[in-house]
Formats: sequence, C-alpha cells, structure tokens
Amino acid sequence: MTKQRTLFDPQAFLSTVGAGRGMMSFRKGQSIFAQDDVSDAVFVIQTGSVRLSARSQSGKEATLEILGKQDLAGHDSLAGQPLRTASAGALTDCQLLRIEKKIMMCALAQEVTLATAVYTYVLKRNIRYQQDLVDQRCNPSEKRLARILLRLTHFDGRSSFGTAIPKINQETLAEMVGTTRSRVSFFMNKFRNSGFIDYNNTSNLIRVHRKLRAFCGE
Repeated sequence: MTKQRTLFDPQAFLSTVGAGRGMMSFRKGQSIFAQDDVSDAVFVIQTGSVRLSARSQSGKEATLEILGKQDLAGHDSLAGQPLRTASAGALTDCQLLRIEKKIMMCALAQEVTLATAVYTYVLKRNIRYQQDLVDQRCNPSEKRLARILLRLTHFDGRSSFGTAIPKINQETLAEMVGTTRSRVSFFMNKFRNSGFIDYNNTSNLIRVHRKLRAFCGE
C-alpha cells in the first residue's frame, strides 16, 4: 500500500523549528548579521522589528528598510550571493527563525507552495522598491515620511489602522526619507498636531491613525 504524503504547510515551515531551522532571540540593538558576512541562511521574523542597512565603499551607512513580522531577512542568500549585501540589526527585542540556506533551497525545489509564497514575496518587495524610487524622485519629503509610517503599520491588510509601531530614531527615519533629522522632527510634530499620529517622549510607541492615509491621497 502506498504511503500518502503529508500535505506541506508553507506557513508552518516558516514559523516552526525543525531540521536546519532554529529559533533565535535578539535584544534591541543587537546585530543579526553584517554586510560581507557569509550568506548561509535566511531569517523569518516572528516578532519584533529589524533594521536593514547597507554601507558604501566610502563607509557611509544608509537605512534600507524596516522589516516586521513574517518578513524575510537575508534572502539575498537565495539568489546565490556568497556574502551578505546588507546588514540586519534588531530595532526592538525580536525573535527570528533561522533557516539554513541548503535546507531552504531544497524545500524551494521540492515544494511548489513554498516556492510560490517566497517568490511572490520577493517580487512584491521589488515592486515596492520601484515605487519607493518613484516616491523619492517625485514626492516631497513630508509625503515620503507619511508613506513610510503607513508602510510600517502594514496598511496593505496585514493589520488594522491605528496600529502602534515601535518608536524609531528620527535619524533612521531621515535616512529612509532622504532628508535631514530636523525636517523629520518638524514633520513628526506637524503630524501629531494634525491628529495623524500620537507619541510622546516617554512612550516607546508611535500610533498611526487612518487619517494619515488620506493625507497621502490613498
């Protein structure tokens, strides 16, 4: 009698421990991996936020993105990159599932549902990067900041509006927007006074409200 194959669950594979898959915890400010490290694994964020950054040959560092729950960090390893093209650090306390590169590549080759989920994720990120480039060239810095705050709440449907996000250093936001820290500070105060966001100096959270989307014309 032929043994029936167990149905593969991509979500379970990306969120549970197993062969070549181990859960790791990082404290706020701790390095997860550094640019030019050996690219030997991909990380799936389970909780918390991760800052992705890159350093130029001149030594200047720029924030590329803030990653959250269910995002992949280090997926450049899946493209055959022998070394990391960016650095990842814990923006908050976080928990990540580390999947060895060889295990991930084998699963992608064998499981169509997993391959579809990962490739769809990567393609969506690439489209987002193109949109960010257009945004950088065509929109003022105030609107770029608003779009970044909205993006951090995952207003694409993964969570509701009014979501509280970890308070992010304004220098980091300035790097992402492509402007100065003083202008980010001015816009954040303006957003707060307009009722788009709520935060204070003692809180570690920023609450983003639905009205900010209307400000962006979305």
